[in-house]
Amino acid sequence: EVQLVESGGGLVQPGGSLRLSCAASGFTVESVDMCWIRQAPGKGAEWVSAIDDGDGDTYYADSVKGRFTMSRDNAKNTLYLQMNSLKPEDTAVYYCARGDPTEALEHPVLWGQGTQVAVSS
Repeated sequence: EVQLVESGGGLVQPGGSLRLSCAASGFTVESVDMCWIRQAPGKGAEWVSAIDDGDGDTYYADSVKGRFTMSRDNAKNTLYLQMNSLKPEDTAVYYCARGDPTEALEHPVLWGQGTQVAVSS
């Protein structure tokens, strides 16, 4: 079965950290572009980070640059999003998705079920 399963969300205080995981099955994450998307309450989905197939170059939205790090474990067929210095505005449901951000947002092929991240004191 082709699917993505996210985990690792939760409630954290401002300034805290979380690491999200996205386990893929039915395809190899190394062979396709992948990205993280988030959707805050009452807002549209926005891309957070992306990783190229093969060489694994990463890209980040300005809002998270310097605080979030996306990585990939090819042996585990899993993506990660390390989130540091979290802010209340990072509160959202986070999804991993197959494809680059444009593909994932405009022509979605595969998204996970999402994991909730809440940043609050």
